[in-house]
Amino acid sequence: MRWHKIYGLSLRHLYLIKSSFPRILDLIYWPSIQVFLWVFISKFFTMDSTYYSNTVGVILTAAILYDFLFRSSISYNMMFLEEIWSRNFTNLFIAPIKISEIITALTLTAIIRTSIGLIPAALIAIPLFGVSIFSLGLPLLLLLLSLYIFGVTLGLLVTSGLIRFGPSFENIAWASLFFLAPLGCIYYPIEIMPEWLQTTAKLLPLVHIFEEIRNIMINNSVNYFQIWKSISISSLYFVLGVIVFYLSYYGARVRGTLINIGE
Repeated sequence: MRWHKIYGLSLRHLYLIKSSFPRILDLIYWPSIQVFLWVFISKFFTMDSTYYSNTVGVILTAAILYDFLFRSSISYNMMFLEEIWSRNFTNLFIAPIKISEIITALTLTAIIRTSIGLIPAALIAIPLFGVSIFSLGLPLLLLLLSLYIFGVTLGLLVTSGLIRFGPSFENIAWASLFFLAPLGCIYYPIEIMPEWLQTTAKLLPLVHIFEEIRNIMINNSVNYFQIWKSISISSLYFVLGVIVFYLSYYGARVRGTLINIGE
């Protein structure tokens, strides 16, 4: 891989963000709105539930980190869709850029797009609602790493679908995370699910991530085995996502459908 090519491709997407106020506003607006929405819902739960002693803190922290996952996946997809919408998709693959360089550039740039949304939302929650995700301490970095790897993996799988099926697969880009949300146990413990569904849910890193978040905030203890387990599962899915991406690309090249995408 040549890093100057990765840097150039990343710079293209950063310039798109920098030169467009609506793009920046979109990255900040939705995570911030999510904060206000879940604070009010959490306060309602507080009045009628004794499960959490700090309902607002637990649910709002989960909401912010879930939005981080959502944004990391969507950011990856959006940069790929930008190439299709701007009719630059064919040029991207004609240029002397390796697939690994494209994946690396999109992965590195996605973290910047995601951070633009996460940081304001996290900072707003501190003075307005007294909730700070930074109270999780060092485990927060590892949890964010696991979420980011899995988010990028979903982005890889969706872009693989775009290469294989074309722009008609675009709707899946918006719906992919909502398919997994019920199994992720984001706002509720895994025990409320049927036993047969718990087994399926544990195959996802989301269960281990959000169960550990609740464990840290409620029991004030850290289970690093659970955290590293989530990172391992996310990494395994990431490798699978890269393989699927390569298979989709070479399959589309053999069928000659790459040239038609974005036209």
